[in-house]
Amino acid sequence: MNIKNNLILALDVMSESEAIEICDSIKENIDTIKIGYPLALAEGLEIIKKLKDEFGFKVICDFKVADIDATNSKICDETFKAGADAIICHGFVGPDSVQACLDMANRHEKELFLLTEMSHPGAKMFLQKDADAIAQMGIDMGITNYVAPATRLDRLSDIRNIVGEDAYIISPGVGKQGGDGKKTLKYSNAIIVGRSIYEADNPKTACETLIKTLK
Repeated sequence: MNIKNNLILALDVMSESEAIEICDSIKENIDTIKIGYPLALAEGLEIIKKLKDEFGFKVICDFKVADIDATNSKICDETFKAGADAIICHGFVGPDSVQACLDMANRHEKELFLLTEMSHPGAKMFLQKDADAIAQMGIDMGITNYVAPATRLDRLSDIRNIVGEDAYIISPGVGKQGGDGKKTLKYSNAIIVGRSIYEADNPKTACETLIKTLK
């Protein structure tokens, strides 16, 4: 996935009108957005196609899919039917559940991102212990896209070493969570930024300022 300015907007707002207003302001600098449950639950999966049609964005659905294989397959199928270009799934559920997501992504000719480790402090308690094994599982399964934290560069570096230079890593946690975008891009292919942009008084200016710091 080729991402403009190596920057993804995490669009975790709660209404279509706010989403459109923000997207309109940053469309010259960003071509990929990440939609999670907040916007999808508030406005329905139809919001994916609306934003794609209006702005031409690539849309990654951050649903952190983490159920049994049969349920994962249904979740991914509906998400891709709605127009998503990629979906994020958890790896801790094991290879059978992840394979269901991968199979559906391949069927729709879309992309799957495997979440190895999350960016918030609580991830250190349970998820971090198995993150390396999750990354290795992904490699063994032929997965090429990963999510790894910008908030812990040592862990991001470890995951990069496991998945290799040819893998594509996107990293959340830059901005409000304390991650440094430029340092993150030493290991990651793109950073994910949400509140620092969409909560700003002027999202366009916030976006442009951030991009300057990445160079």
